[in-house]
Amino acid sequence: MGSQAKVSRSTGVEAEEGGGQNIETQVVLNVYDLTPLNHYTSWFGFGIFHSGIEVYGMEYGFGAHDFPASGVFEVEPKCCPGFIYRCSIHLGRISMPPAEFRTFVESLASEYHGDTYHLISKNCNHFTDDVAWKLTKKHIPGWVNRLARVGALCSCLLPESLQVTTVKHTPEYHESVEEDGTQSSSADSHHEQHLESDDADQDKLLLSPLRGNNDVSFIKEVKSGS
Repeated sequence: MGSQAKVSRSTGVEAEEGGGQNIETQVVLNVYDLTPLNHYTSWFGFGIFHSGIEVYGMEYGFGAHDFPASGVFEVEPKCCPGFIYRCSIHLGRISMPPAEFRTFVESLASEYHGDTYHLISKNCNHFTDDVAWKLTKKHIPGWVNRLARVGALCSCLLPESLQVTTVKHTPEYHESVEEDGTQSSSADSHHEQHLESDDADQDKLLLSPLRGNNDVSFIKEVKSGS
């Protein structure tokens, strides 16, 4: 008898029974409303949305902070604090092993620093579109980031306050246990040094919008080749 595929409901991971090495998982785009007004404006093709990419049972997004370090964070799927979950869109499947995917996310985090976030030119939806394309060769639906594209075309007409507005994420920095049993902090040493010297920024960064299971934590960036 040939081996049978088994799917985990919690993570969407498909693996071969009988010791096979083939592992597949779904790539899902989770979309959130930033404002209840989306219920009305979405009928006209516009809305202000946040999005995250769900892979291997965790959701990855991009948010702003004031430091030149990773702005990529992870959270329980469909539970990103501060936003209203709207819908999920299945983008495809990948056969990348979990460890390789983690390396991919940590490497990508070096390209998405929190202090580079920009509502019009480099927001959370630009991040998810980049991830989706690199993993599945598919882009996220155009309506998710339509407001940013229109804003880019009309940036000269937008007030400066809107052009530079960022959607701030202020997650707690958690320690994660690596596969070898060692602990590593999701925040890098630059964060720690800066936090020690600036109490005001420390208060801002360490307070999460929501407590409990909905907390988000930054991904520790690892530059390619390091």
